[in-house]
Amino acid sequence: MIASIITIGDELLIGQVVDTNSAWMARELNDNGIWLKRRVAVGDNKDDIVRTLAEESREAHIILITGGLGPTADDITKPVLCEFFGGKMVVNEAALANVKNILAKLTNRPVLERNLKQAEVPDVCTVINNKRGTAPGMWFEKDGKIFVSMPGVPHEMQGMMTDDVIPRLKRHFEMPFIRHRTLMVAGIGESYVAEHIQSWENQLPANIKLAYLPNYGMVRLRLTGIDDDELIINNALDTQFTQLKELVKEWLVTDKDQNMQQVVAEMLNKAGKTLGTAESCTGGYIAHILTAAPGASSYFKGSIVSYSNAIKQGLLGVEEQTLNQHGAVSEETVTQMAKAALSQLNTDYCVAVSGIMGPDGGSSEKPVGTVWVAAAGRNSILTQKFHFRFNRARNIDLTANFSLNLLRQLLLQEPD
Repeated sequence: MIASIITIGDELLIGQVVDTNSAWMARELNDNGIWLKRRVAVGDNKDDIVRTLAEESREAHIILITGGLGPTADDITKPVLCEFFGGKMVVNEAALANVKNILAKLTNRPVLERNLKQAEVPDVCTVINNKRGTAPGMWFEKDGKIFVSMPGVPHEMQGMMTDDVIPRLKRHFEMPFIRHRTLMVAGIGESYVAEHIQSWENQLPANIKLAYLPNYGMVRLRLTGIDDDELIINNALDTQFTQLKELVKEWLVTDKDQNMQQVVAEMLNKAGKTLGTAESCTGGYIAHILTAAPGASSYFKGSIVSYSNAIKQGLLGVEEQTLNQHGAVSEETVTQMAKAALSQLNTDYCVAVSGIMGPDGGSSEKPVGTVWVAAAGRNSILTQKFHFRFNRARNIDLTANFSLNLLRQLLLQEPD
């Protein structure tokens, strides 16, 4: 089963709004055995929308459309679809009641005519109830193809997809089974991984594909299998995944679809240990990504953001002599930061970082991108120097990821 996604809106074309809808829908389609062939963005232009609808329906069985269902003049998707499918606009009573109900809860102002017009839909569509907003979705069928139009507001679209669209598609079409298995490696680049496993990859069956997903110094390897028989594809995928794990065991971080913070969180929770951070150049970012996941309070206790040398000295007790002799970006400084934070935060482990994120501040001895990291426990400590060569935001991301990987290595060395 082949699908295409069309996102509508000038704001998407000029980069004013990032299209997160397509990525979310792509994952949902993939998880449900629907192959996404293409993603297309078009502006608020009738001719462009009509042409794109015609082009995508030539190859796809399912065309998902988002955007252009709002109450303003630039929201032209509904009348364009009405003309494309040969219907006329009518008021849908259920949609009208939904609009009035939602607006009554949100504001004391009078309901405008343009708000009520959101309940108008082409009479050739099946209305999809919007439980999270005022713009109804629309389901069209033409020449054996399914067209679904949904709001561009992400949480509204996601609600429709989950509650209505995916279940309807599964009733309408027979879907194959798609299964994924993912692992992550560190300490080896994407091209070196590919070289190392080339012979194995070349013998993969036609219905199992390998994807390389490098990100922030790590490489995720994802196996995807597709078959009409669930048992057959599960067994085949398990066999190939076991072989892949054996080939990359030297660099294996996890055999689950996890990021680095999830890996260390699982290790800390399993050991019943706690973690804190002492951050200079990352400004609390490591603490942020750790606490972004629910349940972080079970292992994460806090962070000391010591951006200035005065705070490093005042709160973490970094010695003035250390700063004068070695500088803030040094092994000696992060070692003292980590040890002090262990005591101050009363944790079992601590990660400390200090570096030069850029674009300014570097020197010939310590160029932009130089970072020192310490991962410390009560009885042991690991330190490592890194040289990153990207922009400030990416350098911060890399620092966070590599520092957590250093912590992971320390945890692996610790006795049970």
